Amino acid sequence: MAQHSETFRPIPPRPRVIVTRRLLPSVEARMAELFDVVLNPEDTPMTRAQLEAAMGDCDVLVPTVTDTIDAAMIAAAAEADGRLGMIASFGAGTEHIDVAAARAHRIMVTNTPGVFTDDTADLTLALIILVSRRFSENAQTLREGKWAGWGPSVMLGHALGGKTLGIVGMGRIGQAVAHRARAFGMEIRYHNRHRLPGAVENMFAARHVPDLDTLVAEADILTLHCPAGPETIHLMDARRIALMKPSACLVNTGRGQLIDEEALIAALSQERIAGAGLDVFAREPQVDPRLFDLPGLVALPHLGSATYEGRGAAGERLIANIRFWLDGHRPHDMVLPQLP
Repeated sequence: MAQHSETFRPIPPRPRVIVTRRLLPSVEARMAELFDVVLNPEDTPMTRAQLEAAMGDCDVLVPTVTDTIDAAMIAAAAEADGRLGMIASFGAGTEHIDVAAARAHRIMVTNTPGVFTDDTADLTLALIILVSRRFSENAQTLREGKWAGWGPSVMLGHALGGKTLGIVGMGRIGQAVAHRARAFGMEIRYHNRHRLPGAVENMFAARHVPDLDTLVAEADILTLHCPAGPETIHLMDARRIALMKPSACLVNTGRGQLIDEEALIAALSQERIAGAGLDVFAREPQVDPRLFDLPGLVALPHLGSATYEGRGAAGERLIANIRFWLDGHRPHDMVLPQLP
């Protein structure tokens, strides 16, 4: 196993680890056994000032995907006393961390990829079903006492069999969604930065669509699974939403910034698309209240990874990354800066 002591900062025998949010009790207990750990029992998100103070007082910071750690914060922590040696993030995403700045200051960055793949794919399929069958608005009719009883032409939604599922971002989660959607008889088409090998396409009976606009126009259901970044902010803007079929639905379990919410609100309120399923929002935890009054919308509070199994596995992966670092090895989940 390759050593990293020459590249990254010196490693203490029992590191001080600060965790920014509550983890599962079993994970916190194990961390307390292994490290000099400082937990966050109130589970309130840290302010920027609190994060800066934590980064100057620990060897390992354990943030989550909602903690923004920019270059200025990393530089300040490095210049203070050089104690911070590792940022071990809980979650797969890394866009909240300036990885290049961390690398420049010899600070290790790790994440926990893959552990939430099935959970997020399951939730994506749930949203596809809920939106397609209009469960939310029909359930609301029931709760409000407006249901007049069964009828052959009322409360109708769309079946999934034979429909075209457009997947934007065919990584782990996108492929897991494709695997599930095939069981419902859906036709899989995808757009990705790089085309998948033919064997993988054959496994999902998936067709690559190089032009995103073409995929948007073809899809009966469009689901987003690409990372957030400068090139994907408002990937689904007013122009692209206008390309969707009037009968189509948009699902997002990726990042809230992928959709221009103003454009989505306009499209749904004017019934220019049939529906949308959202598990993420542009300004979490604030959610635009106009979304809740829109026809065809199903909204969930960022539940994609919210299972005991997934969160437990992420905690174990997190601990393993720290222990690899303590042993002087490169953790399997070390994150490197993206190439231009």
